[in-house]
Amino acid sequence: MTQFDTPALVEADPQANATDLLVDRVAQTPSSVLFSVPDGDGWSPITTQQFYDQVIALAKGLVAAGIQPGDKIGLMSKTRYEWTLIDFATWFAGAVLVPVYETSSPQQVKWNLADSGATSVILETADHFARFDEVHPELPEIGNVWQIELGDLDKLAAAGVGVDDAEIERRRTLAVGSDIATLIYTSGSTGKPKGCVLTHSNFVELARNSAVALKEVVHDPRGASTLLFITTAHVFARFISVLSVHAGVRVGHQPDTKLLLPSLGSFKPTFLLAVPRVFEKVYNVSEQKAEAGGKGKIFRAAADAAVEHSRLVQEGKPVPFGLKIKFKLFDKLVYSKLRTAMGGNVTYAVSGSAPLGPRLGHFYHSLGITILEGYGLTETTAPATVNLANKSKIGTVGPALPGVSVRTADDGEIEVKGVNVFKEYWKNPEATAASFDGEWYKTGDLGSFDADGFLTITGRKKEIIVTAGGKNVAPAALEDPIRANPLVGQIVVVGDQKPFISALVTLDPEMLPAWLGNNGQDAGMSLAAAVKNPAVLAEVQRAIDAANESVSRAESIRKFVVLNTEFTEASGHLTPKMSIKRDNILRDYSGEIEGMYSGAPATEGISTAG
Repeated sequence: MTQFDTPALVEADPQANATDLLVDRVAQTPSSVLFSVPDGDGWSPITTQQFYDQVIALAKGLVAAGIQPGDKIGLMSKTRYEWTLIDFATWFAGAVLVPVYETSSPQQVKWNLADSGATSVILETADHFARFDEVHPELPEIGNVWQIELGDLDKLAAAGVGVDDAEIERRRTLAVGSDIATLIYTSGSTGKPKGCVLTHSNFVELARNSAVALKEVVHDPRGASTLLFITTAHVFARFISVLSVHAGVRVGHQPDTKLLLPSLGSFKPTFLLAVPRVFEKVYNVSEQKAEAGGKGKIFRAAADAAVEHSRLVQEGKPVPFGLKIKFKLFDKLVYSKLRTAMGGNVTYAVSGSAPLGPRLGHFYHSLGITILEGYGLTETTAPATVNLANKSKIGTVGPALPGVSVRTADDGEIEVKGVNVFKEYWKNPEATAASFDGEWYKTGDLGSFDADGFLTITGRKKEIIVTAGGKNVAPAALEDPIRANPLVGQIVVVGDQKPFISALVTLDPEMLPAWLGNNGQDAGMSLAAAVKNPAVLAEVQRAIDAANESVSRAESIRKFVVLNTEFTEASGHLTPKMSIKRDNILRDYSGEIEGMYSGAPATEGISTAG
């Protein structure tokens, strides 16, 4: 068993709750801009004092509407300014927010609201209301139903003008650190989602310690700012929102990723929060655009030079004169354009939820963007480990954050204890007991440390494949590099108790037309035709062969099928954060899987690597 502990940098305050973070921020910088909201092609500022005043007004409205301390309020909304406004107003009213993913089905909405015991719900759009309304008759405890796009937040604030300031102050100070702050349901990659009870101390202590550990990120001398585009219903963005209020980071929101690049251009953030798929998309789109403009070779040469340059710098080795010259040239031709596309000010990016891969980490590093990969779960209020500005190793998820201890058990399972670890699973003592070894939360993930305490994730314990020959295979080691290919949407490695490893592959419908056009194929080709196209199959084969080079022959993918479909959240094959629901896929595509082990034709992919 290997263990690393990072002492807390901020003394714990067991009486503090999340509202104190905003109260302290108002006292320090009332006139600084804390949020920017979309306004035509630009952004309108909201100061810390203005945000605080709006929080108090909405909290009074909730009180006037009958919300009692401890009541659960459901929230179903895309990432937007009002999300954090509602979050803090709920805390100031003494209540507890229960996020619902904006993509949830009616049955998922019903589960979250019923299991949590929510008595009110706030919905963003008419579509959200329709999904809720379908199951409303089965939710008798839900009394208040408010809709953001109908102006109900303003109506609530107007109705609460008669509530005394003293009542809000009384309510906001009721909770202490050990009390529940929110109830977040896991994304449910297996079984029913479980409600994670996160406490006020989880947010307060983790935010206060993270602000010190990540001071270069959240205290940029230019004025730190970030544009959030991943869902705030997920703990990753939710924690960053709370951290930003505590640290005084200016925050904007853009839930539509199709508008991400123009929004980055106008907002000009200093750091980003993203999942690896976003960084892969930016790279792949840039590569295909260069290819379409006849500059594909230049782009790939620039990418190779960037990766080589970053590797040498990280290893402390001298950069050859020729590479220095190439690097400067490519900086003008390629890197500067990518920096400009991302707003021109991005210095750091925090990446989580899945491994990024060293190549992309080195590529962005050479652009002047340090990607700080981190690791965490809903149960750890998001980050447990993260690379720091002055303590970073590409390819790892960094050391333990201050106030956090991380260890690996004898079988490699990662266990965490500290200020960030959740209290319990809601109304599920059996699952809680099974997930803890004393104070240590058993994550179910596998990893290893280097001598400096930097953690590397190697896979999920429950996803380890054991072949008929007894070989243990971690799917992520193969899936992550293959998924980085512009053609590949998703890949699922299979082979448990089978004679060799195989894979199910889906194509990326957004990237497919550009790739086809750039490779002498019909850009308008249908998905059904593309999955049988020899050029497409050869490209998927190339990506698989490259991944196979990093593993033993027994672990390599020997056969694959490209499916004439997509894995989506609606199909039940992806979680809201776009992680694959492996069990569902194995069940629904059992026929295709068995076909690969009973003489599937060569056109469906037989690896040439082994």
